[in-house]
Amino acid sequence: MTTPISFTPPPGARAYQLRTARGEFAVVDAPAAPGVEPSGVALLLPGFTGSKEDFHFLHEPLAARGYRTVAVDGRGQNESHGPARDETPYAQAELARDVLAQAAALDTPLHLVGHSMGGQVARAAVLLDHSPFVSFTLVASGPAHISESQRQRVQLLHDALAVMEMPEVWEAILAMGPPEEIGGPARGFGELSLMRLRWLNHKPAQLLATGRQLLVEPDRVAELAAAPLPLHVLSGARDDTWPVSVLDDMAVELGAARTVIPGAEHSPNLDQPLATAHGLADFWDKVVRGRPDRRQGGHPS
Repeated sequence: MTTPISFTPPPGARAYQLRTARGEFAVVDAPAAPGVEPSGVALLLPGFTGSKEDFHFLHEPLAARGYRTVAVDGRGQNESHGPARDETPYAQAELARDVLAQAAALDTPLHLVGHSMGGQVARAAVLLDHSPFVSFTLVASGPAHISESQRQRVQLLHDALAVMEMPEVWEAILAMGPPEEIGGPARGFGELSLMRLRWLNHKPAQLLATGRQLLVEPDRVAELAAAPLPLHVLSGARDDTWPVSVLDDMAVELGAARTVIPGAEHSPNLDQPLATAHGLADFWDKVVRGRPDRRQGGHPS
């Protein structure tokens, strides 16, 4: 039996709680489109204050390319359970083990995708155990801590969470005009009320712990470059959280395939979902054919 969850999934997808050895996690699971030969399965991890809904517009075009996609709320995010005040379960290593448990529960080779903070959690999972994954894509996720302007914003959010309740912080975020790393765009929801519900569903301890991680994340690019996986760096053409030039340099250091999405910023999955889906599927197709564009100097594709 699976437990239904409340946010409406896109057409053809199913929302449920995925049972793992480390508890249940809310997912949206979209199969390959009918009549299309299955090409693979992808696990999609959202960023800071984000959720599985951030990938809402990727499921259908990726299904048309033959890919099953499973987007997940991490521990304490939106509709996944987690403690409200104890930060211990949200240490990055614990979140990485959650990802490995999700992969084990899906029980199939996976293309791993992590957006922003989700990319750094995914990186930690790969460095613990790369064996469940056939490729790894970092979406708008940089080599170390976030940019100075975003550090200031996340620190403000951290300070607010320490003294205010979640509804009060939400009102403060709206008053600031939320940047993507703090408030997230509403495009995946369609209604501000659902965006507010997602915020209130988040556990404060998760936001405090992961926000602190964004402020102090070390550079682990050299470690990741040693992992025997096809790697891919995808971003928008503009990004305030990690400058695009930083992402370009990281791709070169990783020997990763590089995709830049015109007209997109920090959330290409929401800004330009069709182009983002094609960028992911093009990379995965090359992995399936055994030509993943690894060690090609990070040139844009």
